[in-house]
Amino acid sequence: MAGGVVSLCAMLLVGALVTTLIEAAVTRNSAATTALYVDSVIAPILPDLKTAETLDDVTTRVLDETFGQGALGGRVLSFRLWRADGTVLYSTDKSMVGRSYPPSEDLRAAFSGRMVAQFDRVDDPESASERASGKPLLEIYNPVLQPWSGEVVAVSEFYEVAEEFYHSLSQARLRSWLAVAGVTIAFFLLLSAIVFRGSRIIDTQQRALTQRVAELSELLSQNRALHARAQRASQRATALNESYLRRLGADLHDGPAQLVAYAALRVDSEVLMDPAAARPKREAEILAIKDRLQEAMDEIRSICTGLVLPEIETADLSDVLQRAVGAHRQLTGIPVELSMQASSRFLAPSAKICIYRFVQETLNNGFRHGGGVAQAVRQYYDDGSIVIEVSDKGPGFDPGNIRPGGLGLAGLRERIESLGGSFDISTSLEGTRVKMALNLSEMEHA
Repeated sequence: MAGGVVSLCAMLLVGALVTTLIEAAVTRNSAATTALYVDSVIAPILPDLKTAETLDDVTTRVLDETFGQGALGGRVLSFRLWRADGTVLYSTDKSMVGRSYPPSEDLRAAFSGRMVAQFDRVDDPESASERASGKPLLEIYNPVLQPWSGEVVAVSEFYEVAEEFYHSLSQARLRSWLAVAGVTIAFFLLLSAIVFRGSRIIDTQQRALTQRVAELSELLSQNRALHARAQRASQRATALNESYLRRLGADLHDGPAQLVAYAALRVDSEVLMDPAAARPKREAEILAIKDRLQEAMDEIRSICTGLVLPEIETADLSDVLQRAVGAHRQLTGIPVELSMQASSRFLAPSAKICIYRFVQETLNNGFRHGGGVAQAVRQYYDDGSIVIEVSDKGPGFDPGNIRPGGLGLAGLRERIESLGGSFDISTSLEGTRVKMALNLSEMEHA
């Protein structure tokens, strides 16, 4: 719209300027032709106006015949011959001969040696009859020169009936306006095409930038969520480590420490301290102490086995699963079904440790709380993720009754989510299923 308004204003300005220039050029050329013709007709019959103040009767009669009956009679509406002081030496209107008028600007310009022409602007005081004719007139002021000196001695003023000139000028005006309008429209269409193309490019870039901003905003939200999750995981890991240390201390205190303390008390028993005690009683007491110490050693080994991982960093996934299941079978004597889907995908050591601990903890929980009924471990791949499921046919439990400070499930969830994975529990009276999933693509990219 702004381009259209600017183009319209430019068209009006340029059109007015062009038509004005064309009108001035056509008027000047046409007037020059007419003035040359009139001058060629009247110059031979004029006396030496440098010395003569008036025209004689013969010259007047010849001029009357020339502008009344000759070739100029139908072409020139009126004719006047001016002196420099504004006196009319001759006029086709006899009532004006001898009168003096204030020299107009056009008359003074003609006495300076320039031809002056105006079309359809008859506004001089002495031109009332010409204005009353109602015809399109071409007013011409032409200097009359002395042949041998070239000095301006008079000015001829005549009004040419310019009907044909008027039609030619109208056509020239129309053509100039059409040309200016055509160029302006072409310019406007070209400008519009450039603007529309630029607008489409801007819209495309704006949509791309909007999409990019949306993507960056989404990534920023994800980064904030990951940061918050990592911070929570760090805080939770600190709390879990403290809980693990407390549990480890409790296990050592309630298990091996009690057995060792019992053995220490039996060492100071009366049977061993009394030399007169019977030999069978002394041997029975020593055997009891040995059994308690052996039980303490077994519990210490069991605790160490749960803390120390086997060499799984160089093992593949199937070996990790088989070792976790085999350790549980050896510890509990309960059979565990294992099914695996073969794959050569690379697994980071952190993922292998996470899977080992997941299988170890879930099997132990199933044995402790569900009796180890029909325990099974299943591994498969789903949409670029590795999935591990551990299930049993025990009585199930209420997830709402899990203590917030519990170590097993809470530790597993934190460990899995810290690697970007997911953790899920489903339980009922028919059994329990615990599932974890790790996105391999994300882990490989990381």
